[in-house]
Amino acid sequence: MASEPDFSSIARVIGEPARARMLYALLGGRALPATDLARTAEVAPSTASVHLSQLIGAGLVTVERQGRHRYHRLAGPHVAGAVEALAALAPMRPIHGLRAVDRVDAERAARSCYDHLAGTFGVAVTDRLCAIGALDPADLSLLDPAPFVALGVAIPATAPRRRPLTRACLDWSERRPHLAGALGAAVLQTFLDRQWLTRRPTGRALAVTDAGRLALGDILALDVDAR
Repeated sequence: MASEPDFSSIARVIGEPARARMLYALLGGRALPATDLARTAEVAPSTASVHLSQLIGAGLVTVERQGRHRYHRLAGPHVAGAVEALAALAPMRPIHGLRAVDRVDAERAARSCYDHLAGTFGVAVTDRLCAIGALDPADLSLLDPAPFVALGVAIPATAPRRRPLTRACLDWSERRPHLAGALGAAVLQTFLDRQWLTRRPTGRALAVTDAGRLALGDILALDVDAR
């Protein structure tokens, strides 16, 4: 029987503001409990449970159980890519309060987009990899693995189903692409493992360490402080 995608069914799930805020919070790649997501969405815990049930039912969110606790995360990189693409298309809404402004500023500077680098820092790293011939500026396909090897990044031999080795992900704050895909995930994990980046206690923001500034300056000739 002939069929076509039913965009409206997903749009109805994502279009509710509380659920949209939950999805955006999960875009950081961390698995979060319902209490944290309720706080993010500014709804009561009981209401958050209803919203999460709809997100799970739509295949956008999965649940991980650890003993008596339940943690929620995006169902995969394909969902993260769709949410980030919508964020890039969406109009900006005003942010109020010093804490919220500080959080947004930190996320603009450097953040995780599911499991890869985003923000000013993520785009700067991608641009530098293109400039030295590691990536094709047209589509961010891999041209030369040597710069990645110099960074200590292992090139994934195979990518999981529905995930390419590299993918251009439109950055919502920079309005330009950063590196996603299996290789983008490997870059972020390597930077975290080498402690060139650290995750901030809450939210999606990342902090570049002194060791990271030195290493990226030496290996990529990237001046992080100038970004």
